[in-house]
Amino acid sequence: MWVDTHCHVYDPGEGNTVDGTIAAAASENVTRMVCVGTARETSILANEIALANEFVFSTVGVHPHDATEGTDSIRDLITRKKVVGIGECGLDYHYSHSPHEIQQQVFAEHIRLANETDLTLVIHTRDAWADTFRILDHEGMPRNVVFHCFTGGPDEAAECLSRGGFLSFSGIITFKNADATREALRYAQRDRILIETDSPYLAPVPHRGKPNEPALVSLVGAKVAEVLGISAHEASKITTENAYNAFPGIRP
Repeated sequence: MWVDTHCHVYDPGEGNTVDGTIAAAASENVTRMVCVGTARETSILANEIALANEFVFSTVGVHPHDATEGTDSIRDLITRKKVVGIGECGLDYHYSHSPHEIQQQVFAEHIRLANETDLTLVIHTRDAWADTFRILDHEGMPRNVVFHCFTGGPDEAAECLSRGGFLSFSGIITFKNADATREALRYAQRDRILIETDSPYLAPVPHRGKPNEPALVSLVGAKVAEVLGISAHEASKITTENAYNAFPGIRP
């Protein structure tokens, strides 16, 4: 069994449908999917898909690219059934589609929402580690924090883990140039490791460049097993239990 802790199935990728994507995942023993919102519209779509599919859950959040929308745009969605997380939210200084100061303010608002609701915080951080940790420390770490699509190295992993965070690894760990991230995986405590697809993006090798989907999360799990020197079965057990701990609302 596998759990895809971060996907965007409302955007299934060219040639795919939402229903087909979910069915394909089920056929590959993906037993839980967390469909992640990035703004009001996608948070609503994610929740509607979750309500219509037993094994799909959703989050509510504003991506740093859309930080100018603010958290007031999604607050009324938080109490919907099957919402298990706040985010994805955070800081993205690589593209800077929203001003940094607004990203920081809205990230802090998400952290407060996670602390108020005891929902899992799902963080997107790119080229912004120092400010990410600074704001988390100032606002106070929620009980469960997932560093989605972790692409740092051992130093960044150490900072995340010292704060009690989960590291969620995507298809990037199958890429040739991801040595530092694979080293971070080796460094991480095994009870802090999650896997995800971030579909329809970042398809793992040998599907790189094609639309990604939750059905391919097993390839991420297989790479985790290879890097850690364990069986795929053991990687499945570890990452599934960790997913239930990171997102208590998805536990059977």
